[in-house]
Amino acid sequence: MQVLIINESKHSVPRKFIQDWMDAVVVELKKRKVINAEKARRELTLVFLDKKPAQKINNEFRGKDYATDVLSFDSMDPSSFGELVLCPEVLKKQAKEHKLTFQKELGYMLLHGTLHLLGYDHETNEQDAKKMFDLQDAIFERLLRSPA
Repeated sequence: MQVLIINESKHSVPRKFIQDWMDAVVVELKKRKVINAEKARRELTLVFLDKKPAQKINNEFRGKDYATDVLSFDSMDPSSFGELVLCPEVLKKQAKEHKLTFQKELGYMLLHGTLHLLGYDHETNEQDAKKMFDLQDAIFERLLRSPA
């Protein structure tokens, strides 16, 4: 998967980690037959925003007036996998709460957003939430055990 990173936040983002992580995510998704080779070749756009613009987008698209960790947007462009909007400030706060490094929290939310782009949803009902989080946690744990 090609990753296009647009950083409009005041925080630096670990570009090499992001590309390496997404490559590993795609390998795991292919193994589990969650993604096919054609979709895996598409471009994923990542946009990093500070809190205020992230809050504005979350309010505009979800009616929730706060900055969130990740938002996923499908694309009409057949060469695009979709777009994830991430807020580093929220991710850093969550990393501390979850006792993870920033990179691990970022990796978890990249995986989370990718699953949303593949049609998984945790807000519809408990069964869908369990299916999504079981897959997400299994892949995350697998990637944490993988050699870097």
